[in-house]
Amino acid sequence: MRRILFFICLVAGCMIAATAGAASPKAKHVIYIGLDGWGAYSVSKADMPAVKELMEKGCYTLKKRTVLPSSSAVNWASMFMGAGPELHGYTEWGSQTPELPSRVILKHNIFPTIFQIYRDANPDAEIGVLSEWGGIQFLVDTLSTSHHAVAPDYNKYPTALCEMAEKYIKEKKPALAAVVFDNPDHVGHVIGHDTPEYYAKLHEIDGYIARIVKAVEEAGMLDETIFIITSDHGGINKGHGGKTMLEMETPFIIAGKGIRQGGEFQESMVQYDVAATIAYIFGLQQPQVWTGRPMTQVFE
Repeated sequence: MRRILFFICLVAGCMIAATAGAASPKAKHVIYIGLDGWGAYSVSKADMPAVKELMEKGCYTLKKRTVLPSSSAVNWASMFMGAGPELHGYTEWGSQTPELPSRVILKHNIFPTIFQIYRDANPDAEIGVLSEWGGIQFLVDTLSTSHHAVAPDYNKYPTALCEMAEKYIKEKKPALAAVVFDNPDHVGHVIGHDTPEYYAKLHEIDGYIARIVKAVEEAGMLDETIFIITSDHGGINKGHGGKTMLEMETPFIIAGKGIRQGGEFQESMVQYDVAATIAYIFGLQQPQVWTGRPMTQVFE
């Protein structure tokens, strides 16, 4: 009888220790909104009331740096993959497969992404990725998502991505959703950065962000959601990819459940710290190959 009691106590102790070692999620939902080509230089000048309300309610930096080159695919990959191009291997603006061998591939023939490690920890979770640029689909491990879609031509259907996101959030109440707008980059290339047309596009997208926040509220998720608003790179004149701060500094804004009203933070941040911060929100263990650091200072 004593042996049985000892065995029961031993098992119970192990279970308690395991539970104590597991990190508790900071929130049930993360809504990540990306704006391609949104330079941090523009924030002070831009008419973006929804974004600036999130900045006031949460924490932000305008000093998050890109990895090099300061171009799209390599930087979206770094944000989703928790490491830089030296490790994940995506090195160019339009990379669809790694130009360098990925240091680690755990499954699905892709370097581990935040979507993959969240799926592994939560097999039944609703995970979605919606974008205007089809290139995003090559960087997120779509096999780990529940839903992924590319919006139709935004020149013909400018509100399509916003409407897709609203519908998806209200119907599916995703635990993790990424919504990536492409148009700031498009305007930057065609007309130029830091132009009236560029700021008009930022104002337009701010309206879509307000609608997405409203959709979260209408879905009954608001009290358990953290919003992240950020970008892959900025730009100068009609281009990007170089080493100026106009190209390399991007905003990072975080607000919602458990985020302190701390305003601007001064700690350094690089693209791969975004994935690490999302992993920290969900209490996930990072893959050893990730180099990102969570921005723990933003939490209450």
